[in-house]
Amino acid sequence: MTNLFLEISAGTVDWSRAQFALTAIYHWLFVPLTLGLAVIMGIMETCYYRTKKQFWKDAAKFWQKLFGINFAMGVATGIILEFEFGTNWSNYSWFVGDIFGAPLAIEGIVAFFMESTFVAVMYFGWNKVSRGFHLASTWLTGLGATISAWWILVANAWMQCPVGCEFNADTVRNEMVSFFDVALSPFAVMKFCHTVISAWIIGAIFVVAVSCWYLLKKREKELSLQSIKIASIVGLIASMGAALTGDESAYQVAQKQPMKLAAMEALYDGGTDVSLTGVAWVNPFSQPNYLTEKEAPLRIAVPNMLSFLATRDFHGYVPGIQQLWNGYTKPDGTQEPSFDEKIASGKKAIEALAAYRTTKDAAEKQKYSQILEDNFKYFGYGYIKNKEELVPYIPINFWAFRVMVGLGCLFILFFALTIWLSYKSDFTKHKYLHMAAIVMVPLAYIASESGWLVAEFGRQPWTIQDMLPVGASVSDISSGSVALTFFIFLFLFTTMLAVELSIMFKQIKNGPEYGE
Repeated sequence: MTNLFLEISAGTVDWSRAQFALTAIYHWLFVPLTLGLAVIMGIMETCYYRTKKQFWKDAAKFWQKLFGINFAMGVATGIILEFEFGTNWSNYSWFVGDIFGAPLAIEGIVAFFMESTFVAVMYFGWNKVSRGFHLASTWLTGLGATISAWWILVANAWMQCPVGCEFNADTVRNEMVSFFDVALSPFAVMKFCHTVISAWIIGAIFVVAVSCWYLLKKREKELSLQSIKIASIVGLIASMGAALTGDESAYQVAQKQPMKLAAMEALYDGGTDVSLTGVAWVNPFSQPNYLTEKEAPLRIAVPNMLSFLATRDFHGYVPGIQQLWNGYTKPDGTQEPSFDEKIASGKKAIEALAAYRTTKDAAEKQKYSQILEDNFKYFGYGYIKNKEELVPYIPINFWAFRVMVGLGCLFILFFALTIWLSYKSDFTKHKYLHMAAIVMVPLAYIASESGWLVAEFGRQPWTIQDMLPVGASVSDISSGSVALTFFIFLFLFTTMLAVELSIMFKQIKNGPEYGE
């Protein structure tokens, strides 16, 4: 096992990362719109159930059609994404399959089954089942999609902060010892809340944008105005919720992934009373000299605010990259080892594991088992060849985080304005706002993808934080075969996206069908 990890070529690692990133990015183009539209179409059908007005039934059916188009594409990319764990990341799947496989299996057996069952009733059950049962089916379709997201995000959160597991030296696998610790970890709960709420923002912006397009074309006035009111309220609540959950997520990152926080803030030299960077000049095309510079140039910051956000204390201690590199003393008096010490400890763990696996003597096994246990916390560091690998690419993390936060603030203002104008004036007259709403759709996706860039680039070089680096996780296959499938997937996914957009635009152009 240990030699296999070290023999995999850098080309295979890079192409495997690129292929998985490609699949994940395309998949996330479909998922948030599915989750967001599920809420809005559920609200509209609830209005139909309560009022029995045909208008609300027509509105719900229209948005459900757009939901269905997007839902089908999300399923196709999601299945490929899960298969890649076995084809491209077999070392990872073998090493932690007992843990990582559980939430994925539950997602497939329970959540996806629930979605696929009730989505059929939602589409084909109009006038065939009672209004109450159909309404329940619509909400359960959305709930199934949300539960599906829960289990996927549980798996991702465990990679960010592994809990509820123990390493078995005999099987050379991490094994689950507490399902509830994995499924209900604070990291998983907050990641789920932040991610799903951000998806509601995309759904709300999409509905507002489509409705504004109709207003620009002087069509579907009642549908548009009512849809804008509902979507804007959902969007404003979601935008403020994303800000709150984002703050708590950042606090968790500060506790469990301090290097990610340092990269997000371009925090080279930390300490107490650390200020929060608003803007600074971080060259987007090169890694800064983080071991020699004190801070990024042209920096504008809010005094003491990062200390408060990271520790809930305005005078709290926040380590920078230099402290994490060289080691430092924590406020509680404990010592955080340097990178050199962690790497040395990791190599001891790897050597002890190899010796444990080969020796037949019981006393020797006990000795090596103890050495492994004492050093396993830094097991993954033993595979690090260059300390610079342990520092994520700062420009991507720094700028992606600010794009996400900046656009999040813009969305709050946008939804607040649309709510105010839709209730206090003739919304059909605000053509510039209608055009701005359409522009908001790509901005919403940029904000969402930026959040994932921070989440995934920020924990590099780790597949599992501090436990297994990316280079030790990939399958031992040729880089050429991975590169070939990368371009095949690029063509297929781009074609699928083009097909979806074509069908979606055609359906929007046709508009709702009234009185069915």
